[in-house]
Amino acid sequence: MAEHKLQTHPEAVASWAAKHAAINSADAATRAKLIGDQARWARRAIVRTIDAAGQGHIGGDLSVIDAMTTIYYGVLRHDPANPTKADRDRFILSKGHCAAALYSTLASCGYFNEAELPTFMQPNSALNGHPNRNKVPGVETNTGPLGHGLPIAVGTAIGAKLAKTGARTFVIMGDGEMQEGSNWEALMSAAHHKLDNLTAIVDRNRLQQGARTEDTAGLDPLDEKLESFGFEVRVIDGHDYGQLWDALQPSTTGKPVAIIANTIKGKGVSFIEDRVEWHHKVPNAEQVALALEELK
Repeated sequence: MAEHKLQTHPEAVASWAAKHAAINSADAATRAKLIGDQARWARRAIVRTIDAAGQGHIGGDLSVIDAMTTIYYGVLRHDPANPTKADRDRFILSKGHCAAALYSTLASCGYFNEAELPTFMQPNSALNGHPNRNKVPGVETNTGPLGHGLPIAVGTAIGAKLAKTGARTFVIMGDGEMQEGSNWEALMSAAHHKLDNLTAIVDRNRLQQGARTEDTAGLDPLDEKLESFGFEVRVIDGHDYGQLWDALQPSTTGKPVAIIANTIKGKGVSFIEDRVEWHHKVPNAEQVALALEELK
């Protein structure tokens, strides 16, 4: 059977455009509510998507979705109807195992039909367990092997500087991923090239597969380490939409920006929150029903 090709969904694009305009013209309190409403929809979509697949990484999906929603519905310059527009901002999900969060976000923006989400990780589905730029509109680069997204983001930020497009690059990394040496090489390169158009977000939920990050290979003081590598560092509550909005604004120092987004793995579902086993665990039917009830 041939693989199904994903197509832009015009009605969803129009809905995203209306929400995007409302969010960007709203006062701070209204903006936070609008983003929160969209993130709640995305959390429900993530639960349903993983339930249909019978596999996924629900804990990390739920910790990162607030940042992702704020980016796509607020600060990212993109056009779902024209995914390859030359002067677009770039978003890279380095923690590619949290693909369900990315797919839910892209579908809500209209990059493809939301009806495709239940095909996640099914045979011949374009929605693989890790995002593939050759299969999914809106995916900028294939990710999955940890420590690759930030180096690629550095390259796209350099490219935008050379092309003088004014485009920004956003990349989200897992905190366990910061144990990869390639990230620190990329940080050094970004500072050297003065990439003030690069924003690197660390999803600091303090859990990785099998253990807490600080028990595996300690990262703290992460803020001081990032500052020593030449970044403008912003430490925030990664579930506070006002703090996310402010932190995602452009650099004020001429340096690349690093955001340490303190989050809770599994945020929004009580029995998943801050539980290491939910890195790759899949909820059963009763748990799915309970999760959806909590996320009303």
